[in-house]
Amino acid sequence: MEKNIERLLFISTIFLVICCSSNDLPSDDEVEIEIPNPEPDPGSVINQDYPLSDQLNTGNWTLNTSVSDEFEETALDETKWLIQGRNGVYKSNFIGRPPSQFSTENVRLEDGKLKLETRWDTSYDFSPKTHPNTGETFENITTAAVITKEEFLYGYMEVKCKAADAEVTSSFWATGNNTELDFFEMFGDHKQTNKLTKDRELWWSIHDWSAAGGGKTTYTEHHDLGYRVADDFHVYGFEWSANGIKIFIDGELYRDVSKATINAYDDVANNNGGNGTNENFVVTKPVALWFDQETFPWHGVPDSKEDLEFNSPSRKKDDGVVDFEIEYLRVWQKK
Repeated sequence: MEKNIERLLFISTIFLVICCSSNDLPSDDEVEIEIPNPEPDPGSVINQDYPLSDQLNTGNWTLNTSVSDEFEETALDETKWLIQGRNGVYKSNFIGRPPSQFSTENVRLEDGKLKLETRWDTSYDFSPKTHPNTGETFENITTAAVITKEEFLYGYMEVKCKAADAEVTSSFWATGNNTELDFFEMFGDHKQTNKLTKDRELWWSIHDWSAAGGGKTTYTEHHDLGYRVADDFHVYGFEWSANGIKIFIDGELYRDVSKATINAYDDVANNNGGNGTNENFVVTKPVALWFDQETFPWHGVPDSKEDLEFNSPSRKKDDGVVDFEIEYLRVWQKK
């Protein structure tokens, strides 16, 4: 209801401005009128029908409702989402990164948000007990993953979220047709003194999972956002097209990386491997979207309930849970 009211207010305001000012405009031969793409005012009414960075819809975007979600219901729509592990189904055979394992119990909708839990749970019945390929032990920590059941090709993805404030990742990524596009893998906290900016980092990557690529990282970037990703909600926008990737932070263009730039990254010509003679920009086919949490042992892993909850507010230090919170996912495509 609140979002519908905001939309009506926005439309009414535009109508009044046009009606009141149209007679005062100079003729076309006196001045060239340009309508800029406005920088959103935090106090203004936002039209959720369009990307935050394109409130006039100059990009001619149409919402793809099959993969978008406002998370305002009482339970996640499982006709739209796979909860990783539901009925024994694991997309890409991915059960979690040891020592953590995905649990279907760690997904909930609350306060109009999707909340994925990392939970300290020594009594959890881990199955399997060890990773089938590496032999590493699953123990103590459960996490969660959800994946869209529909795939799509190219578009503008916008996520409003806040990372979990612990030594776990809060990630938004995509897989399909032997490719992977990691829009962000945010690490909420750290104890390693040589990684002081890790909790402020935007890290995004492309991977080639074809037989020739073997999972290689064909492109990656690390950026210090200047704020802790677990402190507050921010809006992350990604325009993915055949020409490359554009990244928007809170409605403002942050990175514009062309296909040519990606293909030139760490290529064999520079003796750095890359994707060899194949293109690095491999994300050219339909993908499904993921939200998940994982443990990355090379960055540190919570070693106790107290460690996991070290940054949690005092009222939440007894449940053994930290949340990755997503307020909405909106995906637009060209008309």
